[in-house]
Amino acid sequence: MKDTIKIITISFFVFLARNAFAQPTSGSGVTDNDLQLNSITTAVPFMAITPDSRAGGMGDAGTALSASSTSIYWNTSALTFAEKKSEISLSYTPWLRQLTNDIHLSYLSGYYKINKTHSIGGAVKFFSLGEITFTDASGNVIRDDKPSEFELAAAYAFRLSDRMSIGINGKFAYSNLTGGLTVAGVNTKPGIVGATDLSFSYNNDDARIGKTDGTYMFAATLNNIGNKVSYSELSAQDFIPMNLKIGNSFKADFDKFNSVTFSLDIQRLLVPTPASYDLIDGEYVMLSGMSNDVGVISGMVQSFYDAPGVVATDDNGDYIQNDDGSYEVVSGTRLKEELSEINFALGVEWWYNQILALRTGVFYENKNKGNRQYLNLGASLKYNMFGIDISYLASLNGRQSPLANTLRFTIRLDLDQNSSEGGSNKPE
Repeated sequence: MKDTIKIITISFFVFLARNAFAQPTSGSGVTDNDLQLNSITTAVPFMAITPDSRAGGMGDAGTALSASSTSIYWNTSALTFAEKKSEISLSYTPWLRQLTNDIHLSYLSGYYKINKTHSIGGAVKFFSLGEITFTDASGNVIRDDKPSEFELAAAYAFRLSDRMSIGINGKFAYSNLTGGLTVAGVNTKPGIVGATDLSFSYNNDDARIGKTDGTYMFAATLNNIGNKVSYSELSAQDFIPMNLKIGNSFKADFDKFNSVTFSLDIQRLLVPTPASYDLIDGEYVMLSGMSNDVGVISGMVQSFYDAPGVVATDDNGDYIQNDDGSYEVVSGTRLKEELSEINFALGVEWWYNQILALRTGVFYENKNKGNRQYLNLGASLKYNMFGIDISYLASLNGRQSPLANTLRFTIRLDLDQNSSEGGSNKPE
């Protein structure tokens, strides 16, 4: 019982540390209320939607979870530590049901351990935006269409040592949102993406907290590193949702029947922050920040220091200019905005006899960067080679959130029920 209290206490302080980032920057007096709404948007955002019910029941804290077929989305390098030789799963998510009833996300994934050193996998993600009626400027119906997007992923994981591994995914995504519709004389086209994921895992199955044995995993991933996307020859190219995720988890084995996993993810987009503009003397002027008209790698690096902050104004509401002609930025707001771009996910999972699992978790995104804040609940039931997961999302922002009441369903099939290779960490 004392060990249980220790683990709960540790998790509580981790949660407090998460909230500390939402407080004023030390010494600056800057709070979230001082920042402007400045969300970062990307093309093909479906590539970053959590597809599975396990992590979906743990606040989206899935980067350092034990390996499964859905690790291809979260962290491919974990596949070399999988206990089972192979698994396939199918996930289904009715999406934005607060707004409509015909948008959904489907995800089919699977992996196979060739041996303890090499693992391979693949996944297909399909996102249907339902039926949309296109009209002209006068409101006349042009045609009905069913826009959709899909992603294909091939995965490979390689074990570097007893406790470390790396993984890489190759991805192809196709986003057909307009069906080739001509708008104002401009022909539209599908968005086409080529991208990759890079991942690293450290797995220690001899870890211990107090007298409680367990498994600790650290994982870091770079996701969706790929080309910018445009939907016409004349429109600007947009970044895809490139992101960095750092995860930690500890699975505490209390006895042969009960285990509890605590998982914490830190996540942020690696996409440039929109600069601050305003209309001055009939022209749009960049007041603060940096242009996002840069390449992919430059954009990833720039994303760590390009937050515009808040431009200072005088008593009349006019912008204050420096001697060199630039505009003064309120002290501390740039750093505060950079910190506000970090998202946090915290989850807990309890398994009983590898038959029944219960989960919960929370996800936090700053209100100035999208304000996704929600509580997750989830459960699993496993019988022989079959398993089913379900999760529920309850928005912490009230029923007005389009994500409120989101359900996810996952069916898993263990193709090698009698295999348990995870007990040995010695690569071949």
